[in-house]
Amino acid sequence: MRKSLIAIAIGATLSVAACSDKDATEQTTQVAAQTEQTAATEFNESNPFYEASTLPYQAPDFTQIKFEHFRPAFEAGMAEHMEEIVAIASNPELATFENTIVAMERSGRLLGRVSSVFYNLAGSNSNDDIRNLQGELAPKMAGHRDNIMLNADLFARVQAVYDNRMMLEGEDLRLVEETYNDFIRAGAQLSDEAQVEIRELNSELSSLTTEFQRNLMKLVDENLIVVDDKAQLAGLSDSEIARLAETAKAEDMEGKYVIKLTNTTRQPILQSLENRELRQRIWEASANRGTGNTATDNRPLVSRLSELRAQKAKLLGYDNWGLYVLDTSMAKTPTAAQDMLRDLVPAVVSNVAKEQAAIQEMIEAEGGDFEVKPWDWAFYAEKVREDQYAIDSDEVKQYFEFNRVVEDGVFFAMNQLFGITFHQRDDIPVYADDVVVYEVKDVDGSTLGLFYGDWFTRDGKRGGAWMSSYVSQSHLLGNKPVILNNMNIKKAPDGEPTLLSFDEVSTMFHEMGHALHGMFSDVKYPSLAGTSVSRDYVEFPSTFQEDWTMHPKVMANYARHYETGEVIPEDLLAKVMAAKNFNMGYDTLEYISSALLDLEYHTLSADAAKIDDVLAFEEAALARNGVDVEAVPPRYKSTFFAHVFAGGYSAGYYAYMWSEVLAADAFAFLGERGGLTIENGQAFREAILSKGNSIDPMKQYINFRGHEPSVEALLERRGLTPPKID
Repeated sequence: MRKSLIAIAIGATLSVAACSDKDATEQTTQVAAQTEQTAATEFNESNPFYEASTLPYQAPDFTQIKFEHFRPAFEAGMAEHMEEIVAIASNPELATFENTIVAMERSGRLLGRVSSVFYNLAGSNSNDDIRNLQGELAPKMAGHRDNIMLNADLFARVQAVYDNRMMLEGEDLRLVEETYNDFIRAGAQLSDEAQVEIRELNSELSSLTTEFQRNLMKLVDENLIVVDDKAQLAGLSDSEIARLAETAKAEDMEGKYVIKLTNTTRQPILQSLENRELRQRIWEASANRGTGNTATDNRPLVSRLSELRAQKAKLLGYDNWGLYVLDTSMAKTPTAAQDMLRDLVPAVVSNVAKEQAAIQEMIEAEGGDFEVKPWDWAFYAEKVREDQYAIDSDEVKQYFEFNRVVEDGVFFAMNQLFGITFHQRDDIPVYADDVVVYEVKDVDGSTLGLFYGDWFTRDGKRGGAWMSSYVSQSHLLGNKPVILNNMNIKKAPDGEPTLLSFDEVSTMFHEMGHALHGMFSDVKYPSLAGTSVSRDYVEFPSTFQEDWTMHPKVMANYARHYETGEVIPEDLLAKVMAAKNFNMGYDTLEYISSALLDLEYHTLSADAAKIDDVLAFEEAALARNGVDVEAVPPRYKSTFFAHVFAGGYSAGYYAYMWSEVLAADAFAFLGERGGLTIENGQAFREAILSKGNSIDPMKQYINFRGHEPSVEALLERRGLTPPKID
């Protein structure tokens, strides 16, 4: 997950057909010069991307940035970057670490500035103009990256430095090895003919993944659930109903109620709705998205992306895409990832059977004459939870008011663990009214960087929760980090408090873990900074932070009634703690089935990767892995599996579980050493959070823990085995 300009490069401009190696380099130089000349006519000092931002920490100045600034800045940025790369490649001096590898690290700053803002807005605050430009840029950015990674003269210099790497050590050595491997994996050693094919594949892959992401936003609008009769919303609170009415008004359907889908098969609203027919409507709209049930059909994209990835893997010498992707991961092979997941299946399916039996018993106790279906599970599971633990989820939410969770929960825990503090900065411009900016200060009072909290859902924001950055930390460039957290919390109507579910609270802690991975980065080179690590390691620091959500000292500080300020009663807290692993069979199975589905797509050989019927393939894949439980569908079905077909998690969705093994083991280890203390926090920060990719991930973990992790803590964390009794 390296994030240098070359890796982000995000794919970048001008697709140039490869002739001979020398001719390709000359042609690249000519096209770059022509593009730069064209871009210069529109790009000048009036464009806010022309120079680095003068705001604190180079934060984007959203008071100046307008849509019309992006295209000329991208064109100029790609041309400038290519000019820098050609100068490095054609340097007549012998290749050295400084004049080749470090020079590449310094290149592309203009492209980096505009890319970081544009792609963050494309996820957080998009519109038709941004989406159209995003589609236009996708093949150009892919071509730009190819023009760098397939430049024969540049690779010859990288090769020369790599061959003499015994003279280097530490972060310098790591950077050379990672850079060399990136070139090899991009196809730098392929024949001219194969490089032409790689370029074509990369261009189409980039365009199709962008199209898939854009289609997900279309599918939200195409699958609105419109309710005419308020009585059908029985089970929802008055504020929830009011929010649905406001959504309808915004969609020009005043007097009705509109439910928008989130990007998972499971929909949170199903937990409360009493009307079974409406529950079925919502679930079917969710599960069937992108299958041709509306105008937007993602099935051809799923099929073509799987096929293209298998073809690219074959060109690069791998039997399938999974082997190519995981070659640089902790797991190393798809088989290792599949084995880890499949080993869990028997215990998880057994738990699901027990949960399903309890739910069926509840249905029959209430006079229901039907077998539990996917649209029934959440509703009756909540009744079982209330019956077994006497918990009312609405009552629990009253102790999780949004602002208190942020200030007295997440920020408090990070202060107790790391000594850091968050100070709101109202003078830093934002791109939407409900985004909040904080300056983060270290335990000694020095400044670390900026943190943007964009927690609420809005039109134009993609689903889910994620971390990204506007500026990545780098001692080489003198940059302090500017980090962004995104979530999709539904804000309460004006004048009412926004109350969170426990899952939303846990997600806030999770995303803060990602943020601190970027914020605490303490490396020299931008390519190795922060979260620039393998997919099955990047989720470790974030998952680790989740468990502080339930720490008694932390919860006592933030879990207070939104009206009275009363601390959550001990008996209610005890019930919450006892119930935290309730329904864990369901939660784990819906995740595992998605992760195995991902690996099924991406372990196809190039000869077998043509999928004629995506839905039939999905059904067979689930059955083959023993996870085809009708009442528990995959968390993400193929046609809206954003992580895999639009994000960077192809063949890597298993990473959440892999990382959870590390997180559970690390948390248990710190628990043995005193738990929530600054000493423990600093040890974790020094060994893990500060290192980025400057040290091999497993070595980082062993340096912290003393040995590789074991799965016992994970099984206990998920309630799949009884806890140990001392």
